[in-house]
Formats: sequence, structure tokens, C-alpha cells
Amino acid sequence: MLILKKKVERDHITMKNLFNLFLIMLLVSMPILSLAANFSETCEDGSGEPGSGFGIGFGIVLEFGLYRNSCPEAESIVYSWVETAVLQDPRMAASLLRLHFHDCFVNASPLILYFGCDASVLLDDTEGLVGEKTAPPNLNSLRGFEVIDSIKADLESVCPETVSCADILAMAARDSVVVSGGPSWDVEVGRIDGRTASKQAATTSLPSPNSTVPTLISIFQKLGLSQTDMVALSGGHTLGKAKCTSFTARLQPLQTGQPANHGDNLEFLESLQQLCSAVDTSVAITQLDLVTPSTFDNQYYVNLLSGEGLLPSDQALAVQDPGTREIVETYAADQSVFFEDFKNAMVKMGGITGGSEGEVRKNCRAIN
Repeated sequence: MLILKKKVERDHITMKNLFNLFLIMLLVSMPILSLAANFSETCEDGSGEPGSGFGIGFGIVLEFGLYRNSCPEAESIVYSWVETAVLQDPRMAASLLRLHFHDCFVNASPLILYFGCDASVLLDDTEGLVGEKTAPPNLNSLRGFEVIDSIKADLESVCPETVSCADILAMAARDSVVVSGGPSWDVEVGRIDGRTASKQAATTSLPSPNSTVPTLISIFQKLGLSQTDMVALSGGHTLGKAKCTSFTARLQPLQTGQPANHGDNLEFLESLQQLCSAVDTSVAITQLDLVTPSTFDNQYYVNLLSGEGLLPSDQALAVQDPGTREIVETYAADQSVFFEDFKNAMVKMGGITGGSEGEVRKNCRAIN
């Protein structure tokens, strides 16, 4: 009887240990399963449109007003520097907005320890790190690093090691839109700065100026951004400039003698060809929006409907897909709808965060 009792107790302990081991394995696997689901599945909003979840988030919870007590001057400091920079150089608004885009779209680690909006784009190359600044989409293209440096230095003097460089990029992007006449929105903060970067990821993750609509939709959906988000965020091209080398594909009907593509504006293309043939195409640049180049408005979409989109990927939105065409027409007709969708899309894109083992850098160009 005593032997039987001990055997039952041993069996009970064994089952308990096995159950505890199962729970531990389940808990450990949950984050991995969650990440896998984010990559393999698409979300749907009330409209049934795929890919409209709040991006890929893991380990970080963003908040509105996080710095209200820890660094109450943070937003005013960022805005002041952005306002001054854009007044001195109106093109800087597009540059700062683009920095945020190029930061959030890049997964900086094959193990997904850091990805998205983690300020990896700001890291300089070191002996042990090849950063993203020299990736083809960024090389001799990204600007505004000195403005971010100034903002960070000012913030460090007021509230040291509090405001992350990734949050600075998000706030500066919003303020660039505001000082250019666009809408404002509350920026969620609490991002941390990654300790790594990836030139390869920056090379392969960012949309090309020659991307087709299906390619663009696929890239955005992988980040939890919908077709509507993609068309709205493309409206950031209402600001800024582009080199001739980025839109040579738009000139092919003139250069090859082939029939014009559907939606082409030959007079517009001829003006571009004249511009690019006058100087070295590697240095020649022109406004993305020739009508209101320094104003954040819906003119970009009006241009697309007139066949005057500068980049092939821009003009494609109006001619390659009836779904994106419909959104372009809506934004061209009603700027307020564009502004609302752009604000929502910026918040969603800014929520692409990950990696709970980062830091708040003291210098945005280098890890601590």
C-alpha cells in the first residue's frame, strides 16, 4: 500500500513537471508565433481591405504624450528646429519626411531583433557596422541628418537620454508636413533606437521609383499597410525633388519612338526630356510637383490624373490599377479626405516597431 502511494505521488510529480515544461515552451514560443502570423497573414478593416493592421509591433507599446512629464519641451524643440530648417531650405521638409519613411520600411536584422522605426537609418558606418546610408536607395539621396543632430543635441541638454532618435524622426516628419501647409496629428512615442542596421535590408526593402502597383501593394501589405495607406503615403511626393536617373523610364516613349503609354502626357514628358538632356542626368533634379512644389496639398493627385506624375511608380497609381485610380480621383477631388487618410497612415506606419532590447542613443549617429 505504501509502495503504491509513493508510485502515485511520483507519477503526479512527473505529470506536474511535464505540464510546467509545456507551459514554459508555450510561453517562449508565443512571440515567435505572433511574429510569424504578422508576416504571413493580412488584416482587414471594416471595408474588407487587406493589410490595414497597425503594422508589425513586438515588445514596444507606443503612447501619446509619453514625454509630457519626462521631457515636456520635446515637441516644441523638435518643431522649432524643423521650422527653422524648412524656412532656410524648403526642400528640407521632404528630406525629413523621407528619413522617417526610409527608417520605418527597413528590417535591420534577419532575426527581427530590431526593425521598422528604430532610427537605424541614422547610424554612421563603423569598423563593425555597415549602416544604411550607403545603400543605393539612400546614397547621395537622403538629407537632413544635421537637422536631426541639432534636435538631439538640444534635447540632450534639456532631458538627457530620454527622447529616442526614432521618436525625433517621427515628430520631425509630422512637423515638416505642418510647416509646409499640411495637416497635423498626434505622434505616438516610446520607440527605442536599434543597435544595428542593415545596408542589405535597406537595398531590398524600400520601394523603387520604377515599382508597379502590385509590387507597391505587396511591399506595404507586408508591413501591415493597406492599399489606401499606400496611395495616401505616396502623397508625400507632393514635396521634394527627384534626379533624372529616377524617372528615365517615363521618357521611354520619346526615346524609343514607341507609342505612348496609357495616361502619358507627351508635352510633360518632352519638358522632362529637355531638362534631363541639358545637363548631366546624374545630377539634374526637378520638383516632384511642379505646380505647388513647397506646399503639402493634393496637387500631386491632380498631376497624376493629368499624366504629370514624375516617377513611374507615381504615375502607375493612376493607370495600372482601377482600385488605386479610384483613390487618386478621390484625393484629387477632396483634399480633406487625403489629409485624413494621410494622417491615419502616418500613425500606422510610425507604429512599425520592434526589438525590446534597444536604447535611447545619446548621439543619433552612433550606438551608446
